[in-house]
Amino acid sequence: AIKTLALRDEVLRHDTLTRFEALGIDVSRLDLLGPTDSHHDHLTTYSNIDIALDTFPYHGTTTTCEALWMGVPTVTLGGQTMLERIGASLLTCAGLSHWVAWTQEEYVDLAVRHACDIAGLASLRAQLRQRVLATPLFDARQFAPRLEQALFSMWERRTQCLGG
Repeated sequence: AIKTLALRDEVLRHDTLTRFEALGIDVSRLDLLGPTDSHHDHLTTYSNIDIALDTFPYHGTTTTCEALWMGVPTVTLGGQTMLERIGASLLTCAGLSHWVAWTQEEYVDLAVRHACDIAGLASLRAQLRQRVLATPLFDARQFAPRLEQALFSMWERRTQCLGG
């Protein structure tokens, strides 16, 4: 499934299907989804997704968090810039660093390997929300003091650098 606001446009939908078909992909296997009527409906679409594939080079920060919340693991491609590291940071914080690829080839390999591990995927999906709720990514009581400490450490280093 590909879901984006832009897919409400029929010309773009047709162009997207044509491009996939040109790559030898059976377009009957694709679900092109436009916007939903409500946020609840949007989140409900995750029940039809086994694995989310993070976009790159700009990652789907909110989308990745939504996927994890809805029990859908995400494969992401890490990189050098902040925008390229968001997915890797989120997944690492969620305890899913083994879902982070560092090359495009590894990204494809990870997606295929995880998709082929039906039992492992089912087990992860069944426990993912509870698992991520126990991490700083979704637990403000864990996150806040860690953020506070990080900010304080940065302030201390800045003060030291300025000779104060």
